[in-house]
Amino acid sequence: SATGRFFTPIGSFTAADAAGNSRAFNGGLDQYNFGPANHYQRPSERYSANVFANYDLFDFAKLYSEFAFTDYNSTAQIAPGGLFGVSYNVSPDNPLLTPSWRTNIFGVANPPAGTAPAEVTLLRRNVEGGGRQSDYRNTSYRTVLGSKGEVGNWSYDLFMQTSKVVYQQAEKNYFSTARGQRALDVVNVNGVAVCRSVVNGTDPACVPYNPYRLGGVTAAQLAYLATPGLRSGSSQQMIQGGTLSSDLGTYGWRLPSAKNGVGVAFGVERRTEKLNLITDSSTQSGDLSGSGGPTPGLAGKFTVQDIFAEVRVPIIEGMQLAELLSVTGSYRNSDYSTNIKTNTYGVGVEYAPIKTVKVRGSFQEAVRAANLIELFTAQGNNLFDMDFDPCGPSRTATAAQCARTGVTAAQYGSAVLDSPAGQYNFLQGGNERLQPEKAKSSTVGLVFTPMNNLSASIDYFDIKVDNTIGIILPATTLNKCLLTGSATFCSLITRDNRGTLWLNDLGRIVGTNVNIGGSGTSGYDLAVNYTMKLNNGMGQLGLNVQATLLKRLETEEIRGEGKFDCVGLYGNKCGTPNPEWRNKTRLSWSTPWNLDFAMTWRYMSEVKLDTSSGNPLLTGSVLSVNEKLAAQNYFDVAAAWQATKNFTLRAGINNVLDRDPPITAVSGPSIFGNGNTFPQVYDALGRRVFLTATAKF
Repeated sequence: SATGRFFTPIGSFTAADAAGNSRAFNGGLDQYNFGPANHYQRPSERYSANVFANYDLFDFAKLYSEFAFTDYNSTAQIAPGGLFGVSYNVSPDNPLLTPSWRTNIFGVANPPAGTAPAEVTLLRRNVEGGGRQSDYRNTSYRTVLGSKGEVGNWSYDLFMQTSKVVYQQAEKNYFSTARGQRALDVVNVNGVAVCRSVVNGTDPACVPYNPYRLGGVTAAQLAYLATPGLRSGSSQQMIQGGTLSSDLGTYGWRLPSAKNGVGVAFGVERRTEKLNLITDSSTQSGDLSGSGGPTPGLAGKFTVQDIFAEVRVPIIEGMQLAELLSVTGSYRNSDYSTNIKTNTYGVGVEYAPIKTVKVRGSFQEAVRAANLIELFTAQGNNLFDMDFDPCGPSRTATAAQCARTGVTAAQYGSAVLDSPAGQYNFLQGGNERLQPEKAKSSTVGLVFTPMNNLSASIDYFDIKVDNTIGIILPATTLNKCLLTGSATFCSLITRDNRGTLWLNDLGRIVGTNVNIGGSGTSGYDLAVNYTMKLNNGMGQLGLNVQATLLKRLETEEIRGEGKFDCVGLYGNKCGTPNPEWRNKTRLSWSTPWNLDFAMTWRYMSEVKLDTSSGNPLLTGSVLSVNEKLAAQNYFDVAAAWQATKNFTLRAGINNVLDRDPPITAVSGPSIFGNGNTFPQVYDALGRRVFLTATAKF
């Protein structure tokens, strides 16, 4: 709350006015709207340079090299921080307390001898200091050096690549939790409010914090409480490899029914990846209030050695009802320094009975080993979204069920407070024992080219992934504990001293990386391209359509306990919106005057909240404001003028009709929402006009 929320044994209260009066906290009136302060579009600055150099050393050796450099700086902002659940004891002689607070709320006026000070937990936004800002800087380097050429009938390519990204992040406008506790522990020294830490000498710089009246926070208080956070690190990748390829038809390796020979390619590759992160003491200890929790430093590396081969065999070419029939095959063996060995293979078929029609299909068994982040991310608190705590005021779980999660009989119900932001703590982190994901993917498609200016294709895809690397959602862990009482789940839940999973860092659910059951998806991809010349030399019209029909998007969180399908859904389990149908259609006109026009239509079908699906694994509350996100239509226009051979001017308007994004309260940070919508799915910036000029010299 911007005016503060004080949790006491008799209820929760807030500052009422500048005179220092108090009143009961009203969630409907006093809750803070954090959305408007969050950046949608971040201010940024980017410098980049690319250099390419090639030299024909010999007929069979062409040296090539690349160098790329980018320096990127950007500032992200979220709503003001403050003191998010700081517990302290109120001294009876604190001069900052008015009678309204001292007597009516804290009950510390003239307490009997030996009475302990009142324990209070404060949540208050730093609205005076402004939003929390993260200043990011990424500086990247990439170097490539290689030689390629032909020796006889064989082509080779030998190369080495080194790339590195140096990362820096500075946190601003965060409060120190430790300083906040000292600034709230205030005593009376000759009628002056003084920090106890000043009196006993543990922190002579401490400045008393005054959240008890509106306008009571001063610049000196902010200067003491504000603490910067610093992180720096780098990721590095080094690759060495080589490939060898040839058309074996020159050696007679050709089927009698084919015109072209068998094509082969072989290769080896060695890749090393490194990651390191260094954080300052405030970030390591989690002292930055509102930062989610401690972020310790980390370091890790692995090396993988690959050998691979590919083959393409034309079987029939240029025959009746068999214009083309060919098969392809591929294989890769990977040996990781993390004691993991994997094999990947794939086969494909192309069949064209006539030149204008082609059928294609493929099957691949693929493997993805865990990356550096999944393996080595240091453990620390993060946030997950949940509408309410089942053991809180809603009491959707029984007292006996809640006891399994650590809730006492006295805490059950109203004492277990719901998070005002719908965000609860979970412990995230890497896992060096992760096993690779294994996938089986199949595709089958049809390509039409009935005329030179018209082509169309439709492809069906089906992908099944086993041993998916991810987390068991903390809300799932909580529900499984409530329903089953299994120690497998209940042991992962810790309540804080008030019975909550959010008020301080001790209340949380473990959600580190594991191999969950699996996932799968299937659907159709459609593409159409058509061009038409206009009469009287008026140029050419073009039509391009790209569309996807999503038929299945399943997740099995826990092996053997069922799946849920997220097609047409969004929410805390299904994540960002997954429209069943989406398309992008572009109509263009290339004029004879070096001037081109284009209009684009972007469409996404409606999605519904996952808890409304009827699947028992997705059960939950449904509020009308969240139940459905309507279908979205966006229209863009653009034009390009080739003024001269070396100068081009482009202009356009995106989201011409200035359509607003759909709004929902189920859009927290754990599913990458922002400002009550999903900016990475929907257009959250409204109508945008752009103008660019490109000069070549």
